[in-house]
Amino acid sequence: MQKSIKPDPTKLNWDDLRFFLEVARTQRASGAAKRLGVDYTTVARRVRALEDALGTLLFDKSRSGGFVLTAEGQRLVGYADSIETTVQSATEQIANTGHALSGHVRVGSTEGFGCFFLAPQLARFQDAHPNISIDLLPVPHFVSLSKREADIAVTLERPEQGQYVYTKLCDYRLKLYATPGYLARHAPVESADDLRAHRFASYIDDLAFSYELLYLERAVPGAESRWRSTSVIAQYFAALQGRALAILPCFMAAQDPRLVAVLPDDIVVTRGFYLSCREDLRKLKRITAVWDFLRAAAESNRALLMGDSGEMVWVQPGVV
Repeated sequence: MQKSIKPDPTKLNWDDLRFFLEVARTQRASGAAKRLGVDYTTVARRVRALEDALGTLLFDKSRSGGFVLTAEGQRLVGYADSIETTVQSATEQIANTGHALSGHVRVGSTEGFGCFFLAPQLARFQDAHPNISIDLLPVPHFVSLSKREADIAVTLERPEQGQYVYTKLCDYRLKLYATPGYLARHAPVESADDLRAHRFASYIDDLAFSYELLYLERAVPGAESRWRSTSVIAQYFAALQGRALAILPCFMAAQDPRLVAVLPDDIVVTRGFYLSCREDLRKLKRITAVWDFLRAAAESNRALLMGDSGEMVWVQPGVV
């Protein structure tokens, strides 16, 4: 039921919109509290104050569903989000004049690329931009730009429809890998037909978050997999145990001397990564700095990404 009290704009505290946005994005007051660095009661109090000022209910609350936006809440999200972006842009333009870039950037990525490529590269990014704090989310699922789970996303597929800016970041290759010990203990692999006698570590088909990950059957028809995981890093560590073969990204496996490529000219899978962010955030200088750095890092490491090298190349971030 909607609140019947009359709205009182004089009681509106603009900062309450920040609390409202975080609850809208996380659908939990506890999740918003954690992101804002306050306690649950503070978040609940600020949301109630905003509802009182506007004279309407912004969330339907339930134990099972959490905080679900009402129709009025959904309309307010767009306005509040625009206000937040405008404040961020104004703050950056004024506070960073004549000073080093500062602020916070959250980067979402696929799990393997995030851990094995972006993590070491972004750690060095802060050598040039120590005042920019980085959150890296290497997760085996998609992150939502619209919910501001990330400011920049690296994905296997083009971004969802909406007000987004995106570019092709890079292509990368996956090859078949095993330990030397595995190859010594099992039947020789001299052609793709020989792979029928071997077992593989792979994805769980019905739980893979992208069709682009279901490459085993296409690369090795009839391949038998009795060890499966939603995580490519788990598959990587499974292969290191010397009990199975695994198709792995070259940027992971080629850097590890404990693994060797099997039929490297025959079993090759090529995929691509896309770089994207919301159109309004792309104008922020700190976003531009990270965006440009990631493109430069990918371009400089084309040989590693395509499996032609096992060495990471380090990029010196430009000072903007």
